[in-house]
Amino acid sequence: MERMTTGLIAGLTATAPMTVAMELMHRRLPQREQYPLPPREITMKLADGVGLAEHLDEPQRRDLTMLGHFGYGALAGALYAPLARRCPAHPVVKGAAFGLGLWAASYAGWLPAAGIMPPPTRQPARRNALMIVAHVVWGAATGIVAARLAEAEHGAFSRARGTIGRRRSNSAPRSEPAEEPIGATATGRGLERVT
Repeated sequence: MERMTTGLIAGLTATAPMTVAMELMHRRLPQREQYPLPPREITMKLADGVGLAEHLDEPQRRDLTMLGHFGYGALAGALYAPLARRCPAHPVVKGAAFGLGLWAASYAGWLPAAGIMPPPTRQPARRNALMIVAHVVWGAATGIVAARLAEAEHGAFSRARGTIGRRRSNSAPRSEPAEEPIGATATGRGLERVT
C-alpha cells in the first residue's frame, strides 16, 4: 500500500511537467492541428456520455479536464510504483518505458476500444508525437519522484529504527554487579575482605 501511495504522489506530481510540455508543444503544431488535446477530448466525451457536458460552462470544462487529467496521472503512478521496485533499471529509464507503455495501452488500447478516441493511425503524426513525448516526460518525472520518495521513506525508516534501537539500549535495565565472594583476591575490594 505504501508503494502505491508513493506512486500516486509521484504520478500526480509528474502530471504538472507533462501538462506544461503538452501545452508548449501544442502551440507549435500547425493551426489545423491545434484542436483540443486528448485530456479535454476524453473528459468531454465522458461528460457528454453521462449528460453533464451541456451543463458546463468553459471554466467548469477546464477544471473538470484538469481534475480528470491529474487524477489519471495519479492513478497511473499508483500502478507504476509496485512494478518499478521489481526492475533494476535507472528510475528515468523505468519511468519513461512505463510512460510509453501507458500511452500505448491508452491511445492504441482502451480509448479506441471504448469508442472515446480514434486510434493513433487516424491521428496526425505530429499530435501522436506530442502525446508520446508528453508520456515520456510524465514517465521520467514519475520515475524520479517515486525514487526520491522511496529513498526518503527508507531513510526515515532507517533513522526511526536507529532511534528505537538507541532508546532500547539506553533504557535496558542495568544489572547490579554480582557480589564477590568473601576472600576473593582478584580485586581491591576482595583484598580488603581477606585482611
